Amino acid sequence: MPSDSRPRRKPFLGPALALAGLLASAIAFIACSRNASPVSPAPKEHAMQPPSGTVRIAFLHHSTGGIVWENGLPQFIQSWNAAHSTDYRITELPYPSATGGHGTLRKLLPARAFNLLIRNHYPWDNQPYDYWNLWVAHQGESRDRSELNLDDLARAYDVIVFKHCFPISRIEPEDGNPDVASPKQTLANYKLQYEALRARIRQFPRTRFILWTGPALTESGTNPAEADRARQFAAWVKETWDEKGDNLFIWDFRELETQGGLFLRPENAHGPNNAHPAKAFAAKAAPLLGQRIVDVIEGRGDRSSLTGQ
Repeated sequence: MPSDSRPRRKPFLGPALALAGLLASAIAFIACSRNASPVSPAPKEHAMQPPSGTVRIAFLHHSTGGIVWENGLPQFIQSWNAAHSTDYRITELPYPSATGGHGTLRKLLPARAFNLLIRNHYPWDNQPYDYWNLWVAHQGESRDRSELNLDDLARAYDVIVFKHCFPISRIEPEDGNPDVASPKQTLANYKLQYEALRARIRQFPRTRFILWTGPALTESGTNPAEADRARQFAAWVKETWDEKGDNLFIWDFRELETQGGLFLRPENAHGPNNAHPAKAFAAKAAPLLGQRIVDVIEGRGDRSSLTGQ
């Protein structure tokens, strides 16, 4: 049988070679940092100072918080400083970072390439279980997959603002087996995790903490029973868990989103099936969060509005 004399087309290897080169370049970073401890910011030099002193603020967030940040939060703090001769310095920190201690590498690589190289990193989750795990179950020199723990954060900042993303509102019916170490999202588990977090936070009386109430879901993204459980949890956080006179304060983001209802109001959502905040709503919420932060710093946290209004 005569052979096929047509020239064979060579496979196009451009993208594959480019990715291979990028991954090869990344190996050097991994070799240097594989066993490195997480790098936390420089330790703060003092306890909470009066308004005339420098106050260092950490804003821990993922996507929902990032939208509020991008729509005016740092600008509010800058404007407050200019108008009141204060020195409040706010820093955003994606938390947990989900980088496994390879933050520089993550900035260089696409997500898919990074995940191929660094498999043992913390998931992109910031629910009650995750804060319990990162701050209560891991303390001192113990860290989960190189994430900063509460000792690291409290050593570096005077005020820590932390939050969950809207999946916190996917609360399941009770299963009769409450467990503080369970990632299952039930009211009983949430309450155990929050009680442990409160006790842990009070071990850092010179650092002030501001917790967002859990972001809501859109009506099409949940159901009435699930949404009611989310509202019950937010009410418990504000009315029972939060106590005056300590170093822990609430910013009632859920109330702003829902205006007291079960669901994220359509005009405040990015879309009917997207529970991220709309930019216009985030631009209204950002200065309210800024005001709440300032109120807490300046000693008005227990007597001012939980929404910042």
